[in-house]
Amino acid sequence: MQSSDPDTLAFYARQAEAYSRRKRLPAEARLEGFLARLPDGGDILELGCGAGADSDVMRQRGYRIRPTDGSAEMAALASQHLGMPVATLLFHELDEIARFDGIWANACLLHVPRSGLPDVLQRIHRALRPGGVFFASYKEGAGEGQDGLGRYYNYPSRDDLHAFYAAFHWQAVDISAAKGSGYDDRPTDWLYVTAVKPA
Repeated sequence: MQSSDPDTLAFYARQAEAYSRRKRLPAEARLEGFLARLPDGGDILELGCGAGADSDVMRQRGYRIRPTDGSAEMAALASQHLGMPVATLLFHELDEIARFDGIWANACLLHVPRSGLPDVLQRIHRALRPGGVFFASYKEGAGEGQDGLGRYYNYPSRDDLHAFYAAFHWQAVDISAAKGSGYDDRPTDWLYVTAVKPA
């Protein structure tokens, strides 16, 4: 099942340098909440790491971090920034079993075509250890489509996300909302999902 949009990947290949130079602080409050649920020094997989800002914070806190990105160009820039290997990984290529205490997917699964999202969520669920924590963020909307820059978004509603996540056995699923923006600087309604795998 397709887990990436070719036009979106091409956008990040072209814009990798500019994207990595943009002023962006790590998602501190949400990152702190995510890390607070994990064991000290736990294993974390970051999907869609971009230039590696969040991975850098997690590594400095003593976690064993595996940063990845679907764009080879972004992964190379993150590797330079972090001084460590960063793998190019498309979401449908994730095949680990009970490997991670946490999976951090900030502003990346929103590019997964809706038809491929169930498979990606299943792979993430399988890759978590019992009690593992999964964080992802999405741009809220009423149906999939492209933004003004030509990038694909799945634009889920809160009900859509509840339905997607309900297909798997989570101990808890929390969805919160906030207003913000993105790379295009347009006002954005964000949905943040934290899901916990049963211990």
